[in-house]
Amino acid sequence: MGVGIAAPPNILTTTIEKAARWAATRSMFPATFGLACCAIEMMATGAAHYDLARFGMEVFRASPRQADLMIVAGRVSQKMAPVLRQVYDQMPDPKWVISMGACASTGGMFNNYALVQGVDEVVPVDVYVPGCPPGPQSLMHGILTLHRKIMEGEIHR
Repeated sequence: MGVGIAAPPNILTTTIEKAARWAATRSMFPATFGLACCAIEMMATGAAHYDLARFGMEVFRASPRQADLMIVAGRVSQKMAPVLRQVYDQMPDPKWVISMGACASTGGMFNNYALVQGVDEVVPVDVYVPGCPPGPQSLMHGILTLHRKIMEGEIHR
């Protein structure tokens, strides 16, 4: 019978990968990219009533070089698409994208030549938040869904 070495009861063991994923979900900094009415709901999510600070996301970054989460809130015009891509390209890795609202996700009710029919044509999207406009609770659910996907290793960057 072999003798195993038992860890003391106050020791926490994990892998470096799990610790890095935990740290990434607890310190996301969203980029401000509000384009239409969904942006008002995104701003409300960061206000005191909904308090994104409890998820480590209290500061929306104005610089893409300080952000690792892009929340595309609203309709994306053909003229805005290259700007959106440039902001995405300037974000450091790892980076994630949430598409907020029907307009960002599918073009919404605006099925015409002037609007991008889904932001996933411009940048890779990790989580879609449905609604027109989705409320702060929906955005928070989308953020927590993104956290879960990162923690479970579904998203690799």
